Amino acid sequence: MKSPLIQFVENQVEVKEFPQFKSGDTITVTYKIIEGNKERLQKFQGVVLQRSGEGKIATFTVRKISNNVGVERIFPIADPMIESIEINKIGSVRRARIFYIRGLRGKKARIKEVIKKKEN
Repeated sequence: MKSPLIQFVENQVEVKEFPQFKSGDTITVTYKIIEGNKERLQKFQGVVLQRSGEGKIATFTVRKISNNVGVERIFPIADPMIESIEINKIGSVRRARIFYIRGLRGKKARIKEVIKKKEN
């Protein structure tokens, strides 16, 4: 049972419609960055490590390798700064939280891709 304060805040938040994705998928998150009085869009492309929570308070963690350093970012699904989410690859993993990928490098860190069959 949620407290009335949490329910009030959840009712105030608007959630945009995004495509369905899960852990193991490679996605590109486009989000707004405000620097002073300027706004710009930045893309963050990586593998989804986990999805946590449900509804308006859900979050997802995305990991990418930048200059040989692993970078992870946690995005709230109801963040108004997120412009769009694009699915690049659909991955096939057996777990909901693939934290084991943090310790892997190179070819070992690859995730098997699901290839959709064309229907004729």
